[in-house]
Amino acid sequence: MKGKKVSESMVTLSHVMQPQDANPAGNIHGGVIMKLIDNAAGVVAIRHARSNAVTASIDRLDFHYPVYVGDLVTLTASLNMAGRSSMEIGVRVESENMISGKTHHTASAYLTFVALNKDGKSLEVPPLILESDNEKRRHQNSLQRSTQRARERSRNQNTSQE
Repeated sequence: MKGKKVSESMVTLSHVMQPQDANPAGNIHGGVIMKLIDNAAGVVAIRHARSNAVTASIDRLDFHYPVYVGDLVTLTASLNMAGRSSMEIGVRVESENMISGKTHHTASAYLTFVALNKDGKSLEVPPLILESDNEKRRHQNSLQRSTQRARERSRNQNTSQE
């Protein structure tokens, strides 16, 4: 199977936050941001696998700054790692007050997606071609997170069997 570059599936999506996205205080609900993150990561996974892909886990989601009605939210998502059928995608969220022009790093997340064939079974994905030092660093970090997730799964299985 021919490998694919990170740039071949990377995506940037932008959304203007509307009143229906907010709580009574005018802050955008975290769940709205989570859905946007999942959508952006899903686009990356499908573009890389060229098949259906589903969210297997959200490894970590950190909110750094609130988002308000009228802000432009921009999500940048790219592949960090491609396994046999799973893919780790990193998503960075920035918000911009379009009047002042001030931008803030709003949130970051790592998601794991699994590619599926037409029968809903896992599907092998192309290997990832790493070109830049940044891509190699992100890949190395994703391998460490993968190892940590495996340890946690093992620990949880041992606990549930007791």
